[in-house]
Amino acid sequence: MKKILVIALSGIGDALMFTPALSILKKTLPSSEIDALIMFKGVKDIYERLPEINTIHYFDFLKNSKLDSLKFVMQLRKNEYDAVINVYPSNRKEYNLISLLIGAPKRAGIEYLRSNIKELGFLNNIRVREDDSVHNVEENIKLVEKLTGAKETDISGLRVILNSEEIEFANQFVSKIKENENQLLIGFHPGCNTLKNHEKRRWEIEKFAELGNKLIEKFDAKILLFGGPDEIDLKMGVINKIKKDSAFSVDTNTFTQTAAIIEKVDLFITNDSSLMHTAAAMKRDVIAIIGPTNKNYIYPWKTNYEIASLELECSPCFIYSPRPLTCSRTDIQFKCIKELNVDTVYNKALQMLQKTN
Repeated sequence: MKKILVIALSGIGDALMFTPALSILKKTLPSSEIDALIMFKGVKDIYERLPEINTIHYFDFLKNSKLDSLKFVMQLRKNEYDAVINVYPSNRKEYNLISLLIGAPKRAGIEYLRSNIKELGFLNNIRVREDDSVHNVEENIKLVEKLTGAKETDISGLRVILNSEEIEFANQFVSKIKENENQLLIGFHPGCNTLKNHEKRRWEIEKFAELGNKLIEKFDAKILLFGGPDEIDLKMGVINKIKKDSAFSVDTNTFTQTAAIIEKVDLFITNDSSLMHTAAAMKRDVIAIIGPTNKNYIYPWKTNYEIASLELECSPCFIYSPRPLTCSRTDIQFKCIKELNVDTVYNKALQMLQKTN
């Protein structure tokens, strides 16, 4: 396999959770040329700095027509790849069709437990059966091992590579906020992806604000609110309910600038989101607020973390398929997130902060 294409068309979190497998792939096949097909700018920011990646093919399939998308894929076919890998999770028929149209004789993908036939998973000819008990990172590694025939026990953490300008940007940002060197910085991410009804995974902004005020009162902490351009209202909704001059919006121009500031916080408290995985990549202490998602899939990888969850009998209910997130409960819709109270998260924060300070 001299030429391999990694198809990483899902979001930042999924792309990050493939980075340990990517490292193993290059270690196993050091002379192979590994390219990546992506459609999100944040993923481009991550992958273009990874030493394993040779070429980035960046194309926004969501904003382009089906005809233009087909033309782009057929151009990639000319590269004559020996193998393609669909990053897990990517349980969509469009991704599997792209994998087929690339024309590589070896097409690696997960055999999903749900919606696999409907989403054309059978188009992949190197398959690993999905396992609900293991992390996404481990699923990706099993996929690479099946493709290469090699086994690897040395598994790395998630990776984001920062440059000196981004590190200095973060230093300057933090220096304007901290009143003294020892003051705690606590990051909040009240958002998450909204596609397929996933905003239902979000903890209420009122609870983030109440939690922030409790942490400010206890530790004299400063709260940093993280989120993308479409999450400004969420961030300001929290800030406006927090003690004056104690909460700040993190506004950056690139994903890697955001990652650089996350690296400066003492604790990161977040919904199930791409920034949760970013905090894991930056080796931060993380409290993950988990509702309908299977925590086995997505817990913060290879960093110190706690999960805040109600552990309801109906959880987890979120599965990897294109269908929107729904709740089957008849009493309280999405009770798993709506009834998770502030004290539960606050007590986990106390435990983590008291261990490290």
